Amino acid sequence: MSNIDELQRRITTAMDRVAQGLDKIGGAPTGPDPETMQALEDERTANAQLTERVRALKTKSDNEMAAMRAQLEEGEARMAQLDIELQRLRRANEQLTDACAALRDANNEGVGDPHLINKAMLAELDGLRAARASDVAESSAILAALTPLLDGAGDAPASKEENA
Repeated sequence: MSNIDELQRRITTAMDRVAQGLDKIGGAPTGPDPETMQALEDERTANAQLTERVRALKTKSDNEMAAMRAQLEEGEARMAQLDIELQRLRRANEQLTDACAALRDANNEGVGDPHLINKAMLAELDGLRAARASDVAESSAILAALTPLLDGAGDAPASKEENA
């Protein structure tokens, strides 16, 4: 029986220790220390700032991309106009060549046909107009390509003066 009493006493002691451990664990909950809370708050603030910076950079990137697309479309439109004008010039030059050949043939036969002379002059005028229009379209395309470069060159000295 003494064994039973001894075992009962040991079990009771163990149960008391478990109860004390549970009291410590289940007692007043201890919150995180103030340093940890401040660090967490600092990280949240930094995360919010970084998120805002990313959002601002994305907006800026989107705006720049839209501007670049607009410039590209404008350049493509100018190149299309230049192509149209060059095709018109080629057609006018072909007509001029044909009219001049007909005029030479008429002069070789000794028949000076005023209609052929007028036709040759009209073809020459059309050729001159087409050449001028293609020159204007080409100049416009070159100017459009150079304008961003000149704008960038105008900004460069100002930034050098600011750094000095």
